[in-house]
Amino acid sequence: MSKIDPNKPLPEITHRTIVARSKFFRIEQVDLTFSNGATRQFERMAGKGHGAVMIVPFYDDDHILLIREYGAGTHQYELGFPKGLIDAGETPFQAANRELKEEAGYGANDLSDLINVSMAPTFFNAKMHIVIARDLYPERLEGDEPEPLEVVKWPLSNIDELLARDDFTEARSIAALLLVDKLHNTNAIK
Repeated sequence: MSKIDPNKPLPEITHRTIVARSKFFRIEQVDLTFSNGATRQFERMAGKGHGAVMIVPFYDDDHILLIREYGAGTHQYELGFPKGLIDAGETPFQAANRELKEEAGYGANDLSDLINVSMAPTFFNAKMHIVIARDLYPERLEGDEPEPLEVVKWPLSNIDELLARDDFTEARSIAALLLVDKLHNTNAIK
């Protein structure tokens, strides 16, 4: 087993070109030369914007809020945490509070970082800030959803039941839930 070399040089990008575009993404072809001389062509999605946020809202010490919304990728309604893009000029916490108001009808007086994750780093350069929201208060902002989202209050004592559901499948929501469960059980976020 080899050691991780923190000083290993990154491959050199020798050429980049956009090979396709959509409303949300650019697909970029990247020609690389690695430190051992090997060359490869990769394609990656280059997202536009300033990143994204996902919010784990605590209704109280023992309950979290989920939203149920249509997922075009799976063509079914999915349970998950509120999430969205960070707008120009917003901090991750400002975006988290805005998205929470738009999607769940609550704002938060207390926001804290849980973790930052990358999404498919081999093909996608986007990062997501996962934020814990506490001390909620009712406030709704108009969002860009085509229909009202269902808000579901879920007991932390039933996490195994949530993980077993066919409509709770998004990897980022599962990762956030498991981290929250671990921290909640160690009293690190109570």
